[in-house]
Formats: sequence, C-alpha cells, structure tokens
Amino acid sequence: MTKEINVGGVETFSMVDYPGKMSAVVFMQGCPWRCPFCHNMELQKINKVTGFEWSKFVEFLKERQGKLDAVVFSGGEPLVQNSLPEAIEEVKKLGYKIGLHTGGFRADFFKKVLPRVDWVGFDIKTPLNEARYNEAVGQRHFKEVIESLKLLLQSGKAYECRTTCDPRLLSIDDIYTIGNELKSLGVKEYYLQKYRPIESDIITQEEDCEKFFTDKKLLKYLKESFSVFDTRK
Repeated sequence: MTKEINVGGVETFSMVDYPGKMSAVVFMQGCPWRCPFCHNMELQKINKVTGFEWSKFVEFLKERQGKLDAVVFSGGEPLVQNSLPEAIEEVKKLGYKIGLHTGGFRADFFKKVLPRVDWVGFDIKTPLNEARYNEAVGQRHFKEVIESLKLLLQSGKAYECRTTCDPRLLSIDDIYTIGNELKSLGVKEYYLQKYRPIESDIITQEEDCEKFFTDKKLLKYLKESFSVFDTRK
C-alpha cells in the first residue's frame, strides 16, 4: 500500500485530462514553482491536512474497473513527491492507463517515473530561454525542464506539449518562438491553452486573452509546424 502520499483532491470523472480516455484525476500537493497564471495555488504547499485517504481512493478505482480507462496524476507538480512511482504501480496493477501532468521539474526523478506512465501532458511556460523561464516559474529549474523534455521525446511515450497563453507573460512573437523551438527539438503535438484570469488579476481583459486565438497567421504557422496542433479555450 502506498504510504506518505499527499493529495489535495480527486476528480472522479474527466474527459479532458487524458486524451480519448475516461479518467480519474489525482491532484497531488506540492509545487516548487509560482507561475503567475496558476489556478491551483492551494496545492503549492505540501502536507496540508485534507480528508483524503489513498486507500479509499484505491477501493473506488477497484469499483470503477471497466468503467474508467485511466488515472491521471496532476497537481501541483506530481514529481515533487517521492511516493509517486509507488502510487502509479498500485494503480497500474488494477489495469488503468496512467497519465501524468508535469512541467518537467526534477529530471532525474522524471526519468524514473517515465517508464511507468502511458501519456504525458508537458507544460511549456515561456520561450526556452533560461532567464525568461526561471523568472516565470520563480525558480532556477530551466535545465531540468530541458532535460525532462528531451527524455520525454526520446522515450516514445504518447504526449502533448501545451502553453497557457497568459498575455502578462507572453506575446504573439513569444508563441512563434516557442513553436520554432519545439519544432526544432522534434515535438509533434502542441496545444495553446487560453488563460483565464486568476482572482488577483484585475487588469487583463478578454481581448488580451483572445488575441492568441484570433491571429490567423499564427494559427496557420502552428498547424503547419506540428503533426497535431489545436487550441483549448
């Protein structure tokens, strides 16, 4: 039985967190980053007391065998917790596909986790410039991100890369740059996600968020650059 796992909550049914699969989502506590567009700030700290019991969740999964396809480990940042491989293995034994949402923090640990998962959603925060990236996440983990991305691309695992288009952080030109950089690394599947202003953001307007999705030239370029490209609004 998995021990010392810190979970902030669970979504018992989702059609959007693992492509093409009906999944349950585990929101793990702990994230070293402080991205300005984060909607899960309550998960940033670890060891917050909740009513969650892992053993009861496993019992729920046993009851849903044949009805749910997958379990997605999200966050927070799942790679923070050393118990992640153990939790994944316990779920895999029940016959579920495993999804992972990550920003690529802690590449050495990602290398250990990667063989255990079936699909990865990999977040790209800014252009792949060390100063820009570290400023955006509030930590000096850029080299970890690049190493993790390369490990993912080399693994042959199913994946997607995606960027949340926070206009306070990114410009149209930045998305072109990200597109160029990811294409050059061999990324095949890429998504743009619409930023929805967090509660403390009283400045950003709807047109600021929409501009990335109404720029036909940008969208055409991205569609031509990747085997799979789409937007999420």
